[in-house]
Amino acid sequence: MKIKYIALLLLIGIWACSKQAPKEDIIILEESSFNENWKFSKGEKANGMKAEFDDSSWRQLDLPHDWAIEGPFDEKYNARSGGLPFHGIGWYRKKFNVPNQLEGKKAFVHFEGVMNRAEVWINGQKIGERPYGYIGFQLDMTPYLKFGQENTIAVKCAPEDLSTRWYPGAGIYRDVWFEYKEPVHIAFDGTFITTPQVSKEKSTVNIKTEVKNTSEQAVKFTLETVILNQKGEQVSSQNTVIEISANSESVVEQVTEIQDTELWDLKNPHLYKAISRIKNGQKLLDFEESTFGIREISFSADQGFRLNGEKVRFQGVCLHHDQGPLGAAVNRRAKERQLQIMKDMGVNAIRTSHNPPSKTLLNLCDEMGLLVIDEAFDCWRKAKVENGYNKFYDEWSERDLRDMIRRDRNHPSIIMWSIGNEILEQSSKDGWKETRRLARITKDEDTSRPVTAGFNYYPASVINKLAHEVDIPGFNYKPMKYKEILEQHPDWIIYGSETSSCTSSRGVYHFPIETYKKHESLQVTSYDLIGPVWSSPPDLDFDMLAENPRVLGEFIWTGFDYLGEPTPYGGRDNSTNGYWNGDWPSHSSYFGAADLCGFPKDRYFLYQSQWTEKPMVHVLPHWNWEGKEGEIIPVHAFTNCDEVELFVNGKSYGKKVKGVDLTPIPMIHRFWKSDKPLMSKYRLSWDVPYQAGTIKVIAYKDGKAIVEKEISTAGKAHHIELEADRTLIASDNKDLSYITVKVVDKEGNLCYKANNNIKFEIEGKGKIAGVGNGNAASLTPLQGDQMEVFSGMALAILKVDKGAKESFKLKASAEGLESASIQIQLKDMAL
Repeated sequence: MKIKYIALLLLIGIWACSKQAPKEDIIILEESSFNENWKFSKGEKANGMKAEFDDSSWRQLDLPHDWAIEGPFDEKYNARSGGLPFHGIGWYRKKFNVPNQLEGKKAFVHFEGVMNRAEVWINGQKIGERPYGYIGFQLDMTPYLKFGQENTIAVKCAPEDLSTRWYPGAGIYRDVWFEYKEPVHIAFDGTFITTPQVSKEKSTVNIKTEVKNTSEQAVKFTLETVILNQKGEQVSSQNTVIEISANSESVVEQVTEIQDTELWDLKNPHLYKAISRIKNGQKLLDFEESTFGIREISFSADQGFRLNGEKVRFQGVCLHHDQGPLGAAVNRRAKERQLQIMKDMGVNAIRTSHNPPSKTLLNLCDEMGLLVIDEAFDCWRKAKVENGYNKFYDEWSERDLRDMIRRDRNHPSIIMWSIGNEILEQSSKDGWKETRRLARITKDEDTSRPVTAGFNYYPASVINKLAHEVDIPGFNYKPMKYKEILEQHPDWIIYGSETSSCTSSRGVYHFPIETYKKHESLQVTSYDLIGPVWSSPPDLDFDMLAENPRVLGEFIWTGFDYLGEPTPYGGRDNSTNGYWNGDWPSHSSYFGAADLCGFPKDRYFLYQSQWTEKPMVHVLPHWNWEGKEGEIIPVHAFTNCDEVELFVNGKSYGKKVKGVDLTPIPMIHRFWKSDKPLMSKYRLSWDVPYQAGTIKVIAYKDGKAIVEKEISTAGKAHHIELEADRTLIASDNKDLSYITVKVVDKEGNLCYKANNNIKFEIEGKGKIAGVGNGNAASLTPLQGDQMEVFSGMALAILKVDKGAKESFKLKASAEGLESASIQIQLKDMAL
């Protein structure tokens, strides 16, 4: 991770957007945000790259930007990809001035991600392209810049339909940076920090710094490296003098020791900072700050995964990159909230499915103490979709893989490099060759972490020896094969790279509890027993992990719902291996433990009951079943305590002991050979004749009541309730407040059957960044000022204009309901 630095209080991002170049001398030049004041337009534009092109009618905006999330949802777009208009042509343009004082320096633009098939021009001259939308890239602008004059940068994006199996987003959806360098400078992503010897008493830090000399003469310089701890205290320093020839590059290796080391781990993710300075005499040529952590990771067949010597089992989730109502446009607060919701479920690891993630996500995982499997590709040469990455694979795969590793290698959170997911070469007898090539590239860049991949074809991935070519094979949806794999390969280390793949809709319950089938409501029952033929309920994975302690753990599919892949409501089109829109309007996944808004589903609490220690209990379903009086309603409870007692309107239905009182659940997994149901140790259940009122569960530990939960039958919808995750935000047009919207009765009970349309109104300078409800079949725009509640709830995401001074208010209203409002305060940015 590189910290953005400036000197002389000269913000490059300011003068880069100004028509007047500053007169101050520049001492040091580093990256500065280049996100502000772009022009955008959709559709092909003849000569859109030319400096003289008239873009006065184009929309002005700041980056990151995802044009597709603005909608509208439409059946003519592919439901498998979210039913949103992400494909087509989009143009971005920006004018900026460059000071005369910088002539003779090197100038770069750095895109963290452009979706996709990006082409970039400076003053009408093409300077580069990058087809893969998930990888960042740096381009040299120097030859085409006009110093002291206005310059124009133009970017063309051309994403195609059926380019991924999910919603990719569109446009310049990650941050952009502008960078000036002296001819002698640290290369892009050129600092590599490892910790070959780790202990609390003393640790060794190895820093390799790639330095470039683009001048016409040899240069003698000093590389000064200082290491600071998280308090900002200097703990080590190194100076190295070196001479580098003209138009060449060199790697400078420095080794230092840190006494009394603060180790990075899941509970105390301590981060150090390496400050690197290149000096020629007293002249400072370059400056870079790299954040890293000191930790030791190890993998073995008998000891599993160890972090600093302590065994850790993966309680992981797979995450796609979209952020629900915000689309693919990266926002730090959105990612932070998403990760915190996962941590509260008990998650300790993230698999970046199935592509290089944003730097923002990795920075947060470093800071929050989460392990990461960093994944490169979802396909190689064999296509999964019509316009997939396979079109660019031969030309770009090595560069994309190397660039991912070089960008991400200093993150202590990353513990494995994944070279692919469910790649179709598993079925090829020579598929091992490509696996070996990618593994060797990975090892060439970094030997401090193992290579992995997610294999879903079994036994093909083993027979064709792809699994042999990675250090640690991951197996998707093969819990009942763990024992067989380990018996045949006793020296292997394996894990569940995708597990469960259960589907559900928050707050929706169907009777009788169906097995896997399509319901006319386009919703899936939240008893969390249903999934496609390759899937299984979480209970089976818990069992198989318990029976096979050598398996490193699991990564469930998925932590959050995501746009696209609306299984089971998407028919398969065999001509393209894609999905057709026969089940429209269903357009987002049902796989998440949390829905598209981040509201937990019941399954969230099932995992929490296995993955956390703080006493908890959860009960389902809701208790609003008018017309079913006297009918049997299955009541389930999840807990991490010893036993649970159920009360209905004050009457006890008895205690059930976890692990003793078993609950039968149906099984549809293709490898399940028995006609008998699975007997779950993880669910406690009662069959209860319905009567309106209250159900309550009390959880006991060592015979003592520890925690309880109560649900009451709701009366007539009466009013709206608003709850903010944060009522104090920064006025920077980026910070967010997530407002949970509930429709409740007079006593405040959630009305699960409510579907009222909520209208939002802002008083003040605030803005609505997105709205949602978690309903995979809702076509209400995610960028708007209204949203119907789903299972009684909706979401509004708020932000405020940059520099705003006064607080603002959100008002929510609906016909027939009492309205509600909430005040959002602003941080004093001067502080």
